[in-house]
Amino acid sequence: MTAPPAIAGARHVLVLGGARSGKSRYAEAHVLAGSGRPVYLATATAGGDAEMAARIAHHRERRGAAWSTVEEPLELTAALHRLAAPDAAVLVDCLTLWVTNLMLAGRDISAETAALAAALPGLPGRVVLVANEVGLGIVPDNAMAREFRDLAGRLNQEVAAAADAVVFLAAGLPLMLKPQG
Repeated sequence: MTAPPAIAGARHVLVLGGARSGKSRYAEAHVLAGSGRPVYLATATAGGDAEMAARIAHHRERRGAAWSTVEEPLELTAALHRLAAPDAAVLVDCLTLWVTNLMLAGRDISAETAALAAALPGLPGRVVLVANEVGLGIVPDNAMAREFRDLAGRLNQEVAAAADAVVFLAAGLPLMLKPQG
């Protein structure tokens, strides 16, 4: 899977999609198709969850040895400031898990979102961010789940506004949202 020509030259790209939409594979292919050493900035933690540990292992195996991996569940903006460089292509996977981590840590997610969106345009090199689009389904039945959906949606909007390009994936097929064709 390769990136559409409209984002081939974009430095900062947001890749959105639902669960198992192909967004991570698409983002990885986009990073590898361009220049710069590939850096995978992971926000997921296994945290004693065997199923999540298996997902993480699968992702690592699929990426292979070409990638360097940095795990950062909370301090994402600081990690991007450290890792983004003219000779690097940083893939953040994923913003949605980052929101979960921030919620569980009791952090100010609005402030963290604003800091990330403000930092993005100034980061050197290429940065590709992956996020789930969680607002397409039914309205959650509890307050915490509704808050999560709302926070993730606001994060996606702010990062999309700051990104050079935004791609939505459904069934493994990319749809350009920004720039529009």
